[in-house]
Amino acid sequence: MNKIPNRQVICETLMQIAEKDQDIMVLASDSRGSAAMGPFAETYPKQFVEMGIAEQNIVGVAAGLAHSGKKPFVTSPACFLSMRSIEQIKVDVAYSQTNVKLVGISGGISYGALGMSHHSLQDIAVTRAIPGLAVMIPADRHETKKMTEALTEYDGGVYMRIGRNPVADVYPSDDYDFEIGKAVRLRDGNDATIIACGETVKIGLDACKLLEQKGINCRLVNMHTIKPLDTEEVLKAAKETGFIVTIEEHSIHGGLGAAVAETTSQNCPVPLRILGIPDEAPIAGTTAEVFNHYGISSENVSRIIEEGLRKEE
Repeated sequence: MNKIPNRQVICETLMQIAEKDQDIMVLASDSRGSAAMGPFAETYPKQFVEMGIAEQNIVGVAAGLAHSGKKPFVTSPACFLSMRSIEQIKVDVAYSQTNVKLVGISGGISYGALGMSHHSLQDIAVTRAIPGLAVMIPADRHETKKMTEALTEYDGGVYMRIGRNPVADVYPSDDYDFEIGKAVRLRDGNDATIIACGETVKIGLDACKLLEQKGINCRLVNMHTIKPLDTEEVLKAAKETGFIVTIEEHSIHGGLGAAVAETTSQNCPVPLRILGIPDEAPIAGTTAEVFNHYGISSENVSRIIEEGLRKEE
């Protein structure tokens, strides 16, 4: 089991790049520990800014640094970054077209027992509705590295959300092609399609293996970039498999499932199930406990697809 959290990978990757690129900046909102950015701050103190608990201010300062030619990465808890500073994200980053990378740490239900105030289950919905802002969630540590490297070269505002704890590997290594806005088809199949993002990609992978034992060939798509959405891959799934299940660590409203539904409903309507957190204050607990409570599991995904295919017969 992987023991390296994505936040550590981001720090290590940015440190490698910052050694040659002094324009790389990291800003923290009293969160260098939570973001695992302590080593970066110690090694590159002139490229690190501690803003304290001031999420609105940190976004504004990052935008100013970007206007000065710097490449700022804001690291702050996703629940606060995406809610308290959403106006600054909309105006200072997106509308002003500044090159700011917003890294929402401890996203989704990572804070577990702290409950709804610390969960970020609406962040994808609100950020993807803002013009000029890309939205991404890496599946594992390898994709986190590839995504971070790509973001240092990408010119534009981005909201990238990661969890807090280590997640199981989806990729065997980081030796694969990664492109912002281009989904990765991890498994092929023509019976049904699972489209997932973040750590739910592993759930989708395990569900495909369960279905394979029952003679069902399920396609798996890792939609690491939710905006801009790879609509071409979505429509291929709709046309070629005819049944889609989306999985996400987010509200069932406005996230990955909604983005997929918007695409299919207007171009190639097919049966679609959106699996995520329902419209309620979620229970408090570990990620595994919350996921199991709401059926975000490989067994339940397998069951949904089996039942869906039987209805089509």
